[in-house]
Amino acid sequence: MRRHSTARWPSMTSEQLQALIEGRGHDPFACLGLHPHPAGCCVRVLRADAARVELQVDGAWVAMSRVHDGGLFEWQGAQPPVRPWRLRVDGHEGLDAYAFTPQPPQHELALFGAGVLQQAWRMLGAHPCRRDGCDGVLFRVWAPNAARVSVVGDFNDWDGRRHALASLGTSGVWELFVPALGAGALYRFEIRSRDSGALLLKSDPYARAAELRPASASCVAAAPAHAWGDQAWMAARAQADWLHAPMSIYELHLGSWRHHADGRCLSYAEIAAPLIEHVRALGFTHVEFLPLMEHPLDESWGYQCTGFFAATSRYGSADDLRALIDRLHQAGIGVILDWVPGHFPADDWALAHFDGTALYEHEDPRMARHPDWGTLVFNYDRNEVKSFLLSSAHYWLSEFHVDGLRVDAVASMLYLDYSRAAGEWTPNVHGGRENLAAIAFLRELNEMVHGAFPGALTIAEESTAWPMVSRPTWLGGLGFSMKWNMGWMNDTLDYLQRDPVHRRYHHERLTFGQLYAYSENFVLPLSHDEVVHGKGSLLGKMPGDDWQRRAGLRLLLAYQYLSAGKKLLFMGGEFGQPWEWRAGESLPWALGDDPRHAGIARLVGDLNRCHRQIPALHELDFDAGGFEWIDCHDAEQSVLSWLRRDRSGGCVVVICNFTPVPRPHYRIGVPQAGAYAERLNTDSHHYGGSDVGNGGQVQATAERSQQWPHSLVLTLPPLAAVVLQPC
Repeated sequence: MRRHSTARWPSMTSEQLQALIEGRGHDPFACLGLHPHPAGCCVRVLRADAARVELQVDGAWVAMSRVHDGGLFEWQGAQPPVRPWRLRVDGHEGLDAYAFTPQPPQHELALFGAGVLQQAWRMLGAHPCRRDGCDGVLFRVWAPNAARVSVVGDFNDWDGRRHALASLGTSGVWELFVPALGAGALYRFEIRSRDSGALLLKSDPYARAAELRPASASCVAAAPAHAWGDQAWMAARAQADWLHAPMSIYELHLGSWRHHADGRCLSYAEIAAPLIEHVRALGFTHVEFLPLMEHPLDESWGYQCTGFFAATSRYGSADDLRALIDRLHQAGIGVILDWVPGHFPADDWALAHFDGTALYEHEDPRMARHPDWGTLVFNYDRNEVKSFLLSSAHYWLSEFHVDGLRVDAVASMLYLDYSRAAGEWTPNVHGGRENLAAIAFLRELNEMVHGAFPGALTIAEESTAWPMVSRPTWLGGLGFSMKWNMGWMNDTLDYLQRDPVHRRYHHERLTFGQLYAYSENFVLPLSHDEVVHGKGSLLGKMPGDDWQRRAGLRLLLAYQYLSAGKKLLFMGGEFGQPWEWRAGESLPWALGDDPRHAGIARLVGDLNRCHRQIPALHELDFDAGGFEWIDCHDAEQSVLSWLRRDRSGGCVVVICNFTPVPRPHYRIGVPQAGAYAERLNTDSHHYGGSDVGNGGQVQATAERSQQWPHSLVLTLPPLAAVVLQPC
């Protein structure tokens, strides 16, 4: 092999040349592109696979000399070629990427390194743009421990020697502008580990599009082209009083909500019309999508995310998703996205060990891996990771107009010993089990969302008794808008799954929740987690014969809607799906023709209408003044009765009979005299019940009962809830 001295190349040392040829250089611009030369100037090109490389000078093609066996070509001249110069490599003509010098965004890099860059996707990733009058794509990636980073794709035959990025110094960010490249190009980053020398082929953490699984390359995304039409919705949201507004959430998994006849799931575009029709007919205020961020495994339902800035390509493009959200907004329906900042999958082509080191995850194995899911835990102590996650949240809120983020698995973020035995976790600096960095991150997240997006919500899935999850950060809380009430869900389902004859011994399951019901802004969830992994459907949980099971489900749904707190119901529950959710199948929509299931759906629609139309059923969901027991002690007959109040003093009366036995002549106290209209009775034949009730109206008498000056004598239908409102 010929060896060449670099003494005549003052712009390049022998060490730089050797690093370039061996594919481990951090600054390819030190060797390639235009440089001074004793003859005046020179242009260098590295193309190891090329037989002939030519440079266009003053309109003519001039052959470049091969000056190193590693594929380094050089042209020398008295005057430099006009930027950006063109190359012809073995007959294929194009612009030279090294004619475009890096342009480090110093301010953004500083914010990124400080952990406060909230729109990092605008700096990092792949961005079609123009430089020096030429169209192309600007690539940037954070890989501080890499020896060399290249972008590879079809445009360079996936050859990492052709487009090496330049290091932007101590920021750990690398950059290269590739001319004549545009939206739709597939790419990855080829990263050489500084420690091991291994070559890693990685998808882009900031990619805004990706290939359809099982392929996993990143895709250069075009600038958003969707023209939003939801200005009225967004303006109203910014002024909304969500604390006192009705909120009932329809949770769904887009891939299994409805399928075509051939088994294909609906796309973002195809689901819009039927979903809007369904949600409006039933009266839900919001939809909540299980994660729509890119993920490789269908069976994870989106909770093992690899694309924190990419709408999954399973259902269409990012603009298709924008159009779906826009249509929902214009139909008066809010949109919440599940978002997963607690962990990520260990796939070797994604975030895991990204630059050959534990970059996004913890290096300490006692903190790195989530023991329940086999995933990796984000390192919230690292500023650049905070910028990554804050930017992901900002991206979905700003670029997709979503109205809220439901933050998954918050408990796993808060505790260092979550699902870990003694000796398997590291205490914090104070010797405690709290993850101080995760706590700080969650507070920053909530401050950002509530500060930058008026009216947008953050909802925590937090399953422990961590205090003040939904209280402001300035009071010492985590700052979430709301929190899922997992205690209410567990206690309610545990009670209702029991044979009614035994419920009298477990009455406290229903009453205990009032001791903490206003310590947080609670959402009452009957979510996807309760109808998977052998748990059965909501209908399947109910004991008894077919009639009792359906009555029990109607009672469960009414109990949820008539209790204090916002509501969430997973798809299929609204019509009593008989079997648990199967993510690979469509919901059994044919059951809508069965009167027994249609009656349950009618009840859900009426519950939503009551929830929205009666202020007492939503205005004081988070205030103890909105709830008062009438009688919580009748365990023997498994009956509960309570009042719901609104801000102006109006009220409704709720009575629930948790046994299949009708109870005539049942007396309860009420606060005022007069007639009470029966606004809802879940035993109505309209819902599939036996039509036991009170004839639509009942008169209060002056007879005192419990602590109340007046009373009603009622007929309580079996396994049913009744709502009465003063006329």
